[in-house]
Amino acid sequence: VQLQASGGGLVQAGGSLRLSCAASGRTVGTLGWFRLAPGKEREFVAAIRWSDGHPRYADSVKGRFTISRDNAKNTAFLQMNRLKPEDTAVYYCAARDGAIITGSMGRAGSYDHWGQGTQVTVSS
Repeated sequence: VQLQASGGGLVQAGGSLRLSCAASGRTVGTLGWFRLAPGKEREFVAAIRWSDGHPRYADSVKGRFTISRDNAKNTAFLQMNRLKPEDTAVYYCAARDGAIITGSMGRAGSYDHWGQGTQVTVSS
């Protein structure tokens, strides 16, 4: 599976961005987003299970971010609203060939494939 992330950019606090992650090669089972900010550890953001559309979110983004998928395009989207400066990071999408149980969707080790990152910068 090859993953292509896009949609990052510079936005003011309170603004919105929409990230996309297109998967090619085969249909994924679960797709997730993680982020890495300077000086911080990699952090889980959100994930979605392809079969039933079940999402999971990090507490830090609940109510602000929404993950969705387009089965026909084998693409996942991360709609990010009410962005904060602390959301600034490189965002990576990751995928697993099969479904991941809800309790493990936030673990980086659950994913087999990783895409390149896309930079999101939120100015105050």
